[in-house]
Amino acid sequence: MKFIHLSDLHIGKRVNDFSLIEDQKYILRQILKITDREKPDAVLIAGDVYDKTVPTAEAVELLDSFLSRLSERNLSVFIISGNHDSPERLAFGSSIMSRGGIHFSRVYNGEVEKYSLEDEYGTVNIFMLPFIKPSNVRRFYQEEEIGSYTQAVAVALKDIKLDNGQRNIIMTHQFVTGARRSDSEEISVGGSDNVDAAVFDGFDYVALGHIHGPQSMRKPTVRYCGTPLKYSFSEAGHKKSVTVVTLAEKSNVQIDTIELMPLRDMRNIKGTYMEIADRNNYIKTNTNDYIHITLTDEEDVPDAIGRLRSIYPNIMKLDYDNARTRTAGEFLRPQQAESKSPARLFADFYFMQNNRQMSDDAGCFVHELIEKIWEGKV
Repeated sequence: MKFIHLSDLHIGKRVNDFSLIEDQKYILRQILKITDREKPDAVLIAGDVYDKTVPTAEAVELLDSFLSRLSERNLSVFIISGNHDSPERLAFGSSIMSRGGIHFSRVYNGEVEKYSLEDEYGTVNIFMLPFIKPSNVRRFYQEEEIGSYTQAVAVALKDIKLDNGQRNIIMTHQFVTGARRSDSEEISVGGSDNVDAAVFDGFDYVALGHIHGPQSMRKPTVRYCGTPLKYSFSEAGHKKSVTVVTLAEKSNVQIDTIELMPLRDMRNIKGTYMEIADRNNYIKTNTNDYIHITLTDEEDVPDAIGRLRSIYPNIMKLDYDNARTRTAGEFLRPQQAESKSPARLFADFYFMQNNRQMSDDAGCFVHELIEKIWEGKV
């Protein structure tokens, strides 16, 4: 049985105030062509279908068009909600759409939905677990100790009775410990949203969403397929793709990728203003790409972005890297933030603002308040 694994479409996304809707239309048409060529039995979309919990009308129309075209191809589509989606909005009308083979995950209610497909090797079970927080699971398992995301996912999966003689797929949208992040993802400070990959042991394939770079976790069959488009300049070096998963007999899983070619790429360009404006340098490149320019001139160039936009019309960002900016002060990088707890980050911020440490009483208050916020009690 063959599957196409997608995730993190982020339909309706804007980057630096540029709408990517035309780029998304282009890449979804490309995915439809790949679907026609590969002829999968089902398409798995592992969350963050929209970029906002309240999507624009344009984003809703694009998803509707994409799913309508998939349903015309006589295949099944399974979709879970991610942290960017409203699970209630995404699930609206799901019972009606299921009749056409489009299956949306319900709002989490303490159970994991299951669908089954058949082929010459027997049954493939597909389990759909949308994005969850510990507080979501704790509502339905009040007797369980759930203090972390790993515990939350483990408890959510514990009542699944896996038939180890059949092939089993789990779709979920979480941050698996060790995954390489991008700047376009929401970062939970202190690594509080980490989920240990061991909770998925027993499944033949784990279709993950949430992380934007394609990668496998611990073993090839626990996989992030990544976004179909680049959504930040930290992803400029990524090769975006769709993941094609073929399940033959039990334990025989083949994973392939098919590269996607965007309407416009994302590129970083660095140099002096004169170097970047030199026709001999830019004539070899696609000047319609989305561009982040870093100027190395020691003095600011008047209206640099306006002047360079006559050459590169889709400049999204311009900054400087010179002696002045390098000595202006170091800011905390996302990787540094991830290594500190929320309370420690707040204490550091307090010290920067007040030039003194918080009192012990204030530190205890902040720690307790942060715990209540993570648990959804505030």
